[in-house]
Amino acid sequence: MAINTLPDSLPKTLGALRASDYTPDRVARSVKDELRDNLITRLRSIQSTGEALFPGIIGYDDTVVPQIVNAVLSRHNFILLGLRGQAKSRILRSLTTLLDPFAPFVAGSELRDNPYAPLSKFSRDLLARLGDDTPIAWMTPQDRYVEKLATPDVTVADLIGDVDPIKAARSGHELGSELTMHYGLLPRANRGIFAVNEIPDLAGKIQVALFNIMQEGDVQIKGYPVRLELDVAIVFSANPEDYTARGKIVTPLKDRIGSEIRTHYPESIDDAISITEQEAWTARSYAPSATGEAYIIQQILIPHYIRQIVETVAFAARDDKKVDKRSGVSQRLPISTMELVVSNAERRALIHGEATVVPRVGDIYAALPGITGKIELEYEGEMRGADTVIREIIRNSVASIFDQYFAETNTQQIEQWFNLGGTVQLTDAQASEASFGELKQIQGLLEKLSPLEITAKSSPEVVVSAAEFLLEGMTAHKRISRSEERAFSAADKKQRNDQAAQYGEKMRDQVREESSSRNRTRRGFN
Repeated sequence: MAINTLPDSLPKTLGALRASDYTPDRVARSVKDELRDNLITRLRSIQSTGEALFPGIIGYDDTVVPQIVNAVLSRHNFILLGLRGQAKSRILRSLTTLLDPFAPFVAGSELRDNPYAPLSKFSRDLLARLGDDTPIAWMTPQDRYVEKLATPDVTVADLIGDVDPIKAARSGHELGSELTMHYGLLPRANRGIFAVNEIPDLAGKIQVALFNIMQEGDVQIKGYPVRLELDVAIVFSANPEDYTARGKIVTPLKDRIGSEIRTHYPESIDDAISITEQEAWTARSYAPSATGEAYIIQQILIPHYIRQIVETVAFAARDDKKVDKRSGVSQRLPISTMELVVSNAERRALIHGEATVVPRVGDIYAALPGITGKIELEYEGEMRGADTVIREIIRNSVASIFDQYFAETNTQQIEQWFNLGGTVQLTDAQASEASFGELKQIQGLLEKLSPLEITAKSSPEVVVSAAEFLLEGMTAHKRISRSEERAFSAADKKQRNDQAAQYGEKMRDQVREESSSRNRTRRGFN
């Protein structure tokens, strides 16, 4: 909730606060106790409400989320270890949902002091002077979350604070006075959550500055005995390679982190599809333009097999030996790829004045520049070239999803049509209606699309996308050929030989398996 939407009924002075439900005991709860209490309430209500504990976090219900719950219930500072694109920052930010909707503090206080137990001299002096008339301000959960991306140039002054000589000169106070201090991010996160992303990138001396905060709960600024017993929950994120292999987290700091929680990439294609569907910008608006001209496009239809192929590309890249495992393949890859796929289909529809946008497999190849920028290659991959590696991954992904739909489909009639000299070209320069006309020439093609629930009522855009998927799958299995200009034709001699060899090997494996099975059966009878 934004600060300008605070209810008018909230107390504005200390006297009004004393007369409200915000009693000293309620306000005096530590942040970790507040997180724990609200988590307990949430856990009790989950069965009846059916709400997710952390909305928007998908695929972690049985792995990461229980560990986070245990850490919060234990009142631990904790660290999330995971490769890039595993929702670490999103998880840390979602902790704010466990904070109270509103929290009072002394208005004007840099440390967001508890009105009943202020830390700073500013608030203590203000309370002594104004008493019950002391003005009270309010924080929302978002106001109570402070995040810092760790970089090598971060200083102790940035994180903890420093003496401000200008403030001392203007106020006439001594340099050692609290009133001359410039507080860093951590003191300003008092009574809230302080998150440090990529903690290993902090210099060792900066990590040392966190020791007292995490163990004793106090800080010292510039060597002056300024004791600030801060109330803050500290959470971190890091790449496991930085955390362990390079040893960038100093041992005493690591020892003070209560829980170490490992994140991971989606474990199933369905979870990955749900994440991409949630995060990718595909639900696009086609309201009339500023000139009043209405768009022709009415809707975007993304076939499920396109979603499956896009996610399989990420899964396949994570398993590919030519891709650097230490860097990881971020879940942002399928998200940005899906956006590019839809945009290429959208561009085609706008050019040809089509009302429906339906992505095709060719649009995934068009998204190649967005994919190569998100994958780090090993030496072997770099020697072959990023484009070559990614094209191979896409082709294998198409083949994998093709088998899920067409494993039992006999495509010999289609192959024969191409072997007799037939060719068909599917490009963005051609409208779907024209492409549909060409595809109808291929004997038996449209009848084979039934696994994709294509009917006579399906629009040309939908049929062309499905037909291209079938042809691309046949190409991936080397049953037919496709040129870079997206012209499909008969498989060349080498492809046919490879296909025959693969088929022969498959049959030999099957014979060996049947023979082994018969031998096991005989031994069983004996």
